[in-house]
Amino acid sequence: MKDNFVDGLYVKDGRLINDRPDGMMGIEKAAKLKKMVKAQKNSEQIAEGIQRAKMLEKFMN
Repeated sequence: MKDNFVDGLYVKDGRLINDRPDGMMGIEKAAKLKKMVKAQKNSEQIAEGIQRAKMLEKFMN
């Protein structure tokens, strides 16, 4: 099945397959998660602003 297995690498059908776990540390994962949350909040704020502008436009006309 996994012939020539060495440190998460093995050869399958003449190709080198990388089966290693993700090399990201816990602090890197936390920073990436924080960045994703911030981006989500920004997009939600933009969407809310657009929605409010449309509502104000309705009331003004």
